[in-house]
Amino acid sequence: MTQDYTFQFSKSSKYLNATLLIIPMVLLFIGIYGGLMQTFFRAGIIQSDPFVGGDYYKGLTFHGVLNAIVFTTFFAVALGNALIPYALKKNLNTKIAWASGILMLGGSVLAAIMILVGEATVLYTFYPPMKAHPLFYVGLVLLVVGSWLASYNWVPIYLEWRKENLGKKTPLSVVGMLTTFIIWFIATLAVAVEILFMLLPWSMGLVDEINVMLARTLFWFFGHPLVYFWLLPAYVMYYVFLPKISGGKLYSDMAGRLVFMMFILFSIPVGTHHQYMDPAIGAQWKLLHGIFTFAVALPSLITAFTIAASLEYSARLRGSKGYFNWLWNQPYFDKEKWFFPYLILGLIIFIFGGIGGIVNASYQMNTIVHNTAWIPGHFHLTVAGPVLLAFLGGSLYLIGQFMNKEIRLKSWAMISPYVYTIGLFIMSYGLKVGGLKGMPRRTNTGASYANPDSTLFQPDWVFYIDLSVVGGIIMFVGIVMYLVSFFGTVFAKADPETREEGATVTFPISESLHDEEAKWLRNFKPYIIIAIILIVLSYTPVIYDVLQATYEGSLPFSPDSPVPLRD
Repeated sequence: MTQDYTFQFSKSSKYLNATLLIIPMVLLFIGIYGGLMQTFFRAGIIQSDPFVGGDYYKGLTFHGVLNAIVFTTFFAVALGNALIPYALKKNLNTKIAWASGILMLGGSVLAAIMILVGEATVLYTFYPPMKAHPLFYVGLVLLVVGSWLASYNWVPIYLEWRKENLGKKTPLSVVGMLTTFIIWFIATLAVAVEILFMLLPWSMGLVDEINVMLARTLFWFFGHPLVYFWLLPAYVMYYVFLPKISGGKLYSDMAGRLVFMMFILFSIPVGTHHQYMDPAIGAQWKLLHGIFTFAVALPSLITAFTIAASLEYSARLRGSKGYFNWLWNQPYFDKEKWFFPYLILGLIIFIFGGIGGIVNASYQMNTIVHNTAWIPGHFHLTVAGPVLLAFLGGSLYLIGQFMNKEIRLKSWAMISPYVYTIGLFIMSYGLKVGGLKGMPRRTNTGASYANPDSTLFQPDWVFYIDLSVVGGIIMFVGIVMYLVSFFGTVFAKADPETREEGATVTFPISESLHDEEAKWLRNFKPYIIIAIILIVLSYTPVIYDVLQATYEGSLPFSPDSPVPLRD
């Protein structure tokens, strides 16, 4: 694989970043196992899972929290800890970096234990009135605070670099990672308010009731921007790594910077499109959020053009002719460029995921697919497609760099994303078409709808439930192939000459074919200010409506009990 210049990380930074990759990879496998069990439950193949105490909804919570929140946060921090010092040629404060890692790990383990013992079966959205143990919410807070601390640690070296390099453009990788955590910080403020001032006191019994609609609104202030927190590290790798791996250059540096600034503007005032069916919010504000949701598709369209142009340029350097030959002249099966499939397949998957997102953002079409299996079919094409594949490829690349080891079983590493992608398309097709036929989401269909002996049996859904099982099994096989390569690399013997040294890291940083000046894209401040204005204008009337339309709170509800908990 073509690589750029090197940077020497300290021994402490090397161990920290390796830890931030290895531990969440273990948790990811547990979460993916939970996902496989969900398909078995829904098809009626199993009625209980001993690992999670036989509870379908506990397994579903494990799957969502560990995969969508824990793994993604750890990887984003690890990538930032790697790329920002590398690009700026300045080491981080390792004490702060370790403190952030310890907070994140402690919070994740605490939340996972609460789920495992059955005290937090609230799914990944943790909607009230379903109530979790206070320690579950504490664990989530520690995870978020740890991630804030990690991003705070990047700011001093960024500001120092700016002073030393007046007039120079900030490296695109740094722009992308700082954008990711600007969005993360703003979005998590809302969920911090929800947890600290609503859920935690309610869970501890300090208050009896909770405003469910306000909690839902605060969650989705966070919940949809969370999608871009997942997506943006993948975008960083698309812009910074993919053109170089393909053998060419990034078509436009300005396009990448514009995309990241557009995400700051439009990624947060969109959450109410998840609440189209909620009665407490005025239709005009739902329309406004729907418009912003369509606007946030623009940076993805720009990315599609820019990356396609970059790949075409690399193929033409290799002699491709005609309009479409460049599509086939790519290193799809070059095991020395095993990273390429993780990125290109994610982009292909995202085409279909993006189309589904347009459906979800459209009020009339959303009413058809709302709370059906279409929804997980859609977000598995986004979160479990481009995000997961890019994060898996990035994790394997980083672990090889930080442990000073050659990647083991490169052929397995190269093939696994293809296997996974085949399974993902099969599973998502089953969920989406089943959803169009009315198959519900978040429901153990195997206990009723897929059981011919049940009065609720729905024969039209059985084929699509079975498709999701077949796809889920293939996806699981692809992940196992990847994990064999990942942990084979982790446990392989290191070169004795480098074992005790700091990690000398190299990244395939792409040069730009068109390196435009675009001084109006060099400063985050105006975009953050405009984003705050848009947030205030879009969310103030929403929260006002919610507070005016909800008069009484809700008592807590335990998934293990059909009756609200009363004294």
